[in-house]
Amino acid sequence: MIHVGDKEFEDQVLKSDVPVVVDFYADWCGPCRMVGPLMEQLSDEYSGKAKFVKVDTDSNPELTSKYGIMSIPTVMVFKNGTVKDTVIGVAPAPVYRQKIEGTLRA
Repeated sequence: MIHVGDKEFEDQVLKSDVPVVVDFYADWCGPCRMVGPLMEQLSDEYSGKAKFVKVDTDSNPELTSKYGIMSIPTVMVFKNGTVKDTVIGVAPAPVYRQKIEGTLRA
């Protein structure tokens, strides 16, 4: 997983030729620390099919505001520059897989 900010977001996420799973998080957020390892695992599972990035909401207030992040963790799945699905809060792995698979098939 790579960390992206306001400057890299367009190239890494919006212009990506594969779906991108974006984990909006903060270092101080306990639930975010639960989602992090799961995202790492899914990143390995979907290697070559989807890209996984992390956005620190504290360091990137413009992105946080633009995408209406009100609660973290928030995981968004982007395809062709648009949000295709969102999971707010901590969810089990099958929920994330379902969102990713749905975006890959669409």
